[in-house]
Amino acid sequence: MTPAAPLIRPLGDAAVLVELGSVVDLEVNRRVRALAARVADATAGETGWGPPIPGACSFLVPVDPLDPGVAVASTRLLTLVEEMGRVSRLGTAIDDDPEIIEIPTRYDGPDLDAVAEMTGLTPAEVAERHAAITYTTLFLGFVPGFGYLGPLPRELTVPRRPMPRTQVPAGSVAIAGAQTAVYPLDSPGGWWVIGRTDVALWDPRREPPALLRPGGRVRFVVEPKLVVEPKPR
Repeated sequence: MTPAAPLIRPLGDAAVLVELGSVVDLEVNRRVRALAARVADATAGETGWGPPIPGACSFLVPVDPLDPGVAVASTRLLTLVEEMGRVSRLGTAIDDDPEIIEIPTRYDGPDLDAVAEMTGLTPAEVAERHAAITYTTLFLGFVPGFGYLGPLPRELTVPRRPMPRTQVPAGSVAIAGAQTAVYPLDSPGGWWVIGRTDVALWDPRREPPALLRPGGRVRFVVEPKLVVEPKPR
């Protein structure tokens, strides 16, 4: 199926949004990353253009409100898209990282039973199916090092929690919608927590600080004997 043409529109007076779809899809995400990379190359060093920020199905291009301004920038982006050829060919421009990051996970999260009930699976089946997939890091956002991983298999797709938690511990493995993630820091969150890991997703002493990067691949490894040491008081 031929992908729809990108929708290019101003987002406020200092950014332009380029949308390639509305559903989390690996091919759409690859085209997002490919097109964002090409726009970055084409505008590198030009006054008023910031580096594109990729999302799951779109990317944001920050621009100076006066030079070039969103109207001129939108026209330029449309021209760049047309020059780059059919969007359907952009997916081959950027491949996922061949390296797979493994995240040892203990599936004992506070929401595991609730997810099992919503999906009609047993808790063990939820863990097995979650760990059976090799996920792609679609993009980073929310808090430093938070990688949106996907897509989840359909049988594990659940809506967000009706009431978010004010505090989700770092290392929590969670799912919501068609995506899964590991909370890199203690933070509020509205996803269903099904497990935990002691892998550091964000470490400012590391270079780069974020363990995950867009296009990277991730697998969760069932570790029933994993022990998470308590944080010092």
